[in-house]
Amino acid sequence: VSFVTHYVFATTPHITMLGRVFSSASARATLRLASRTGSRTVAAPSAPFAGARGFAKDIRFGGEARSLMLAGVDKLTDAVAVTLGPKGRNVVIEKPFGAPQVTKDGVTVAKHVELENALENLGAELVKSVATKTNDVAGDGTTTATVLTRAIFTEGCKCVAAGMNPMDLRRGINAAVERVVENLKKLSKKIESKEEIAQVATISANNDREIGELIANAMEKVGNTGVINVADGKTLENEVEVIEGMKFDQGFVSRYFMTDSKTGKCNLDNAKVAIFAGKISSAQAIIPLLEQAARSKQRLLLIAENIDGEALATLIVNRMRGMEIAAVKAPGFGDNRSNMMQDLATLLGTHVINEETGTKLEEADLEEMGSAARIEITQNSTLILEGAGDKQSVEERCAEIQEKIKTTTSSYEREKLSERLAKLSGGVAVIKVGGASEVEVSEVKDRIQDALNATRCAVEEGIVPGGGTALLYASRGLDDLEVANFDQKQGVDIIRQALKIPCRTIATNAGKEGAVIVGKLLEQDNTSYGYNAQAEEFVNMFEAGIVDPTLVVRTALVDAASVASYMTTTECMIVDLPKPDPPAGGGGMGGGMGGMGGMGGGMF
Repeated sequence: VSFVTHYVFATTPHITMLGRVFSSASARATLRLASRTGSRTVAAPSAPFAGARGFAKDIRFGGEARSLMLAGVDKLTDAVAVTLGPKGRNVVIEKPFGAPQVTKDGVTVAKHVELENALENLGAELVKSVATKTNDVAGDGTTTATVLTRAIFTEGCKCVAAGMNPMDLRRGINAAVERVVENLKKLSKKIESKEEIAQVATISANNDREIGELIANAMEKVGNTGVINVADGKTLENEVEVIEGMKFDQGFVSRYFMTDSKTGKCNLDNAKVAIFAGKISSAQAIIPLLEQAARSKQRLLLIAENIDGEALATLIVNRMRGMEIAAVKAPGFGDNRSNMMQDLATLLGTHVINEETGTKLEEADLEEMGSAARIEITQNSTLILEGAGDKQSVEERCAEIQEKIKTTTSSYEREKLSERLAKLSGGVAVIKVGGASEVEVSEVKDRIQDALNATRCAVEEGIVPGGGTALLYASRGLDDLEVANFDQKQGVDIIRQALKIPCRTIATNAGKEGAVIVGKLLEQDNTSYGYNAQAEEFVNMFEAGIVDPTLVVRTALVDAASVASYMTTTECMIVDLPKPDPPAGGGGMGGGMGGMGGMGGGMF
C-alpha cells in the first residue's frame, strides 16, 4: 500500500472518533453550565437548546431610539470626515500590537470605531456597513459615502420628528437618487490618455502627484485591464516592476491549503502544475501524482473543473502532513473554461490532461507537467507568475485570440476573448512601496490602493468633476422631479441638501466657510467649474485635473441613501443589557486559611 493511501485510511477513524469526543464534551459542558447557573440566566433544557434563555434586552422606541442611533453616527462620521479632501488630516489608530497606524483611508478609520454605548454603536455599525460596501464595490469613496449617510439620516430624523411618514420619505429619497444617478451619467466623460489616468490617481491619493504618475506608468505597461499589485519595497523610493503572469477568479477549494494565515494566501514557489479537464473525486486518480511529488519534494498545484470527495480529503490530509500542495477550480464555464485551460497550459509549458484525447490523470508524469516560478492563491483568485511556457507559443496563442476578436460578431464572445487576451498577454505590474519606516509604508500603501481602485473605476465608467461638485450640479435635476405627496417631496429635499455636504466638508477641512463656497458654485451654470481646495481658488475642474470616477461617486450615493433611508424608518432598537458584574469574593484571605482570619481586613 502506498504511503499516501495508507495515511488517508489510517486517519479516517481518528477524525471520526475526535468528532464524537468533541460532541460529548460539548454536551457535558452545556449541562455543567446549566446546573451551575440555575434559574438566574440559563435553565437546564430537557432537549438540546430547548427553553434556553438569553440575557435581558434594552428596548428603546421612537425619537429616543433614533437620537441614540444618530449620536453613534455622529461620532463615527466626525472621525472619518476629517480625512476628506486635499487638506484633510490623518487619523492615528491604536493597534493591539506593534506601532499605531496612521491613515487617511475612510473605511480603515470606520472599521476601528467601537462605541461603549450599545445603542449608539448600532448607528455606528450601520454607517460602517455603508463604508465597507462602497469599498467592496468601488474601492474608494468611503469617506464621501459616510458623510452622505449622516446628512441623509440627520435630515430624515428631523422630518420624522415633525410627523412625516418615514416610508414616504424613503420613497422620495429613492426617487431622488435615481434622478441624480441619471444626471451623473450625463456629466461623465470617458478617459483615454495616460495624463487623465494620472489625474484620477493623483486626486484619490490626496493630491500626491508621484503616486498618480506611478499608477499611470503601471497601467501603461500592462494595459488598463492588466493586473497591478501593491507590495512592500526594500528601498526609500517607490518603483514599478512588471512580471509576466496570469490571474483568474478562482481560489483554493479549501482553506487548509493556506500557507500564510496572516494574509490568507497559499504561496507556492517553483511549483509543478497539473491541468485536468474534468472532475476529480476518486483518491486513486491523484495518488500516483502525489507520490511522485512526495518523492521529488516538489510543490504541486492541481487545476480541474471540480475537486471533491475522497480526492479533496486526500489532498487536505497530505497538506496537513507537510506536503506543499494546493487545488483550485478551473476558471470560466463551458467552452470558455476549456479555452482558458488551454491558455494556462500554453503559459505553463504543458498540456491539458483530457480523457477524451487519451490522456489519464493516473498515468500523468510529473516531469511533463507545467511549472511556474511563483503562484499566489487566495480564497477568490489565483495569480501565476513567470510560467515556464515558450514565449513564442504564448505570442502565437495571443495572435490566434486577436484574430478571433476581429472575426466574431457576438459582443459577449468578443468580451470574453478580450478578457483572455488581457490575462495571457498583459502580465502583472507590482508597485513596490518604499519608505523610511513601517508606519510610512503602511500609510502610503493605503493611498496607493485607493488610487488604484479609483483609476480602475474611472476606466470602467468615466470621470466627473471632483471636489464634490458633480453631486452638487447633479442635484439641480431634482427641481422638476414629480412625486406623489408632500412627504415624498421632503424626501427629495433631503437628498438635495445632503448632496451639498461633501463639497462643504472639503472646504471646511481647508479652513474655508463651506456654505459660502457651495453658494457661489450654485450661482453659475458651468458644470465643470469648481473649488480647488489645495490652491484655494475656483477653476475648471477637468482642466485642473480635479476629477472623480463616476462609479465611485455613484456607488457612494446609492449605498449611503439605501442604508440611511432604512435608518430613518427605525421605530424600535433592541440591544443586550450590560452583563452584571460577578459577585465580589467574601472575607479577604480569612475564609480558607485557619489562624489568619485577621489578615483579610488588616492588609487594606
